[in-house]
Amino acid sequence: MEQPDVDEPVFLISAAAELAGMHPQTLRQYDRLGLVVPQRRPGGGRRYSLRDVAVLREVQRMSQEEGINLAGIKRILHLAREVQRLEREVERLKPRADTGSRVFTSGPSGNVVIVERGKRVRRDEGRSLVLWHRER
Repeated sequence: MEQPDVDEPVFLISAAAELAGMHPQTLRQYDRLGLVVPQRRPGGGRRYSLRDVAVLREVQRMSQEEGINLAGIKRILHLAREVQRLEREVERLKPRADTGSRVFTSGPSGNVVIVERGKRVRRDEGRSLVLWHRER
């Protein structure tokens, strides 16, 4: 059986509001504030995904149980998305065991130092450093 796509915008505002236990006007307000921004259909109608509904529930929990105001919730949601983005970036940048990765750093004099497994390997006496990445 195929797993549903949690990002597929399938719910009308009335259905999303019911699933989140909120009034549709609350969802409109959250949209205006940028807390949960649903995708729009060509005619302008809002469509919410399962992920949007989960975020709506979390907004409600933070507001009611934690007493956090909407500005604070907006900041928390932004920071959570940024953490997820950075975690994906870290995974993407993790060196693979078979790549022969090296770490370059600057020594006390400003020269480039190549470090492998915590030990200084060699120092490049030049003042320039060229960085590149392999095309995938």
